[in-house]
Order: sequence, then structure tokens, then C-alpha cells
Amino acid sequence: MYHWVEDKDFLARAYHDCADIVNQLVQELKNYEIEARMNVVGSKKRNMITQNANEPIDFDFNLLILNADDYARASDLKEDVREAYNTVLERNGWDDCDDSTSALTTKRMVFKKGNRTPFYIDVCIVKKDRYGGLHRLIHHKTGFVNMDQWYWNQVPNSHDLRDKEAYLKPDYWTMVRETYLDKKNMYLQRPYDQDHPSFICYVEAVNEVYNKVRSGFY
Repeated sequence: MYHWVEDKDFLARAYHDCADIVNQLVQELKNYEIEARMNVVGSKKRNMITQNANEPIDFDFNLLILNADDYARASDLKEDVREAYNTVLERNGWDDCDDSTSALTTKRMVFKKGNRTPFYIDVCIVKKDRYGGLHRLIHHKTGFVNMDQWYWNQVPNSHDLRDKEAYLKPDYWTMVRETYLDKKNMYLQRPYDQDHPSFICYVEAVNEVYNKVRSGFY
């Protein structure tokens, strides 16, 4: 089951290293004529990092591609980002990343001193539509590379997320935290559900609490 990570010193140190690598990726992508920005996923911004038992902690980042539509094929975009990412990882002494369904995932890292909890980075490639809604780049794997599919999947109710966050803080934020943790554990019980990383759980939690507050449920 997921629980909150309470070691703030460890979180600050690990996040600093992870964010630095993703920022380096943003700079490296300029060599590919890719305009990108690093967006920290809501769980980190709101001190909502979780850990499943003693398993590694994942630090989630959205890599917002500003000129994603310049690519006729989404597979080419992901391959360029993966190549640039591996260049940055090698430069920092990390192993190459893995291409998962909805993210580029690093291998586990452990500090040599202090808290030795393993951690890794998930970078999700996203773009915005003209209404401000987010779309994630998905790699649907079939087991045969020539039959795989790459497509943009819209994140429901993501276009006004910041406004909803502002509306819920601070009075209802405890409810958001509780709902977020519940959702993480709910999806944990569904081993074949690969479509609910931390960011999606966070968006769902904000929207669920927001809708309940607006409807007078709370």
C-alpha cells in the first residue's frame, strides 16, 4: 500500500538531482530543434510524494513539447527525446532509460550516504491543445515493433487544473491529499492498469474533490 514519504531532507536532495537532469534534457533537446519545458507533476509541488511499501520512489515530470505538431509521426518525437535523454543520463553517470507505455523511465538510483531508499525518474511527454488541455504521448506495445502504435491521449479535465487547485486551497486540500492517496492504492490493486501514473491520479483527485465541493457535497 502507498504511504506518504516523510523524510524531507531525502526528498529535497533526490528531487534536486532529478530536476537537474530533466532541465539538462530540456537544453539538450535544443540540438534536435525541439522546444520543451519541464513541468513538475502536482504530487511533488504539493508535497504529496508516495511510496509503495519499500519499493523505489518515482519522481514524475511532464516534458511539455511546445512544437510537438512539427512531427508528422509521434514515434519519431519519442525516439528523439529518448536519444537526447540517454545522452544526458550518460553524462551524469546514469544508465539508459527504458521506453515504457506512457513515460521514459530511468533505472533505480541510490545515494551512497544517508537515506538509501532507491528512486527513479519518469518523464512523460506531453503537449497542449489550443484550449490548454494536456495530451500524453502513449506507446502501445504489441510485442512486435512494426505493429506498435504511438498516439496522443488527452488527459480528461486538465485544461483548468490550476484554477481548481486555487479554488480548493487551503480549505479543502486535506481532502485532495486523502483522495489522491486512495486513488493510488485503488489502482495498485489493478495490476493490468498501466494508464494511471501519479499525475493522472492527481488530476482525478483534484477534479473529484472540486466537483463535490461545487455540488455542495462538502
